[in-house]
Amino acid sequence: MDKVIEILKEKGPLTGKELLEECKSDILSLWRYCNLSEDIAINIAGRRYLRFDRHVEGYARLSPSILREFLTYTVVGLKDDLTRIENTVNTLSKNIQEISNEKLRLAREVIYQIACSQKKQNEIKKKSVFMIAGDVIYNMAHKEPRPESSTGKMVKGSDLDIIIITNDLHKNIVRELDDSIYNYKYSLLRNPAYMEEIDYIIKDLKKAEEQLDFSSFEFMVASKILFECRFIYGSQVLFKSIKKLLQNYKIEEKLNQMEEEAVAEREQAKAYILDDSNGIHDIRKYINLFYTKEETEEIF
Repeated sequence: MDKVIEILKEKGPLTGKELLEECKSDILSLWRYCNLSEDIAINIAGRRYLRFDRHVEGYARLSPSILREFLTYTVVGLKDDLTRIENTVNTLSKNIQEISNEKLRLAREVIYQIACSQKKQNEIKKKSVFMIAGDVIYNMAHKEPRPESSTGKMVKGSDLDIIIITNDLHKNIVRELDDSIYNYKYSLLRNPAYMEEIDYIIKDLKKAEEQLDFSSFEFMVASKILFECRFIYGSQVLFKSIKKLLQNYKIEEKLNQMEEEAVAEREQAKAYILDDSNGIHDIRKYINLFYTKEETEEIF
């Protein structure tokens, strides 16, 4: 791993992904070395936030995963180069913010175009609310290429998680709206100028409230997504009603408790993997917290 120091001396601060490409090391050894070396300083852009994962005990983990955070959001440099490390982190943070803003603008444009193309656009605007959740809301969107699950086509990083809640909207109107979003979804996927993925769901207010029961994995995911949603289009009255329901069911308190547990588990996992006495092979104990995976989130 001596070459890591030489690379940083020559190239200056690098992201984890850039450093990995330069040194051609295995990722676990590189991550451990950068975290344990007395000569290296690391600084992380962005933030961590709660994500639900079926493969994690208790379902709660932090996103990005340890490895995704290292590759995409971490700047590595020498300890005598702290100013340049900070400058690089600031540049990276600005880039992440710009990507998030760009995806949010796209989501607004797409939803507005779809809604305004409907025959019953006024009724849709009055009896439904369109919201966005996911990476974009946390200003943590990225453009790392990844395959879209249903087609295998490569897309540009974070998807657009769109949640539509309706209240007393006729089923025929909902069906036409669903068809329009579905068609737009695949036009964005196929268009090389975009290569963006829309992940969406339409459900009525009654179903949304039932899911606030928080009694299953699916209901937990639905509650969390609804809590983090940001308004895009439609009824502000309905949006405020949803926020009131979230308060009534104490969703914020439940999510905060689970996030605290996920933070503690994350620190425990990092300490365990960095402990030489445990042996690198024992990473399997925390593999679902460490290794990069498709950090997509099912919508229910």
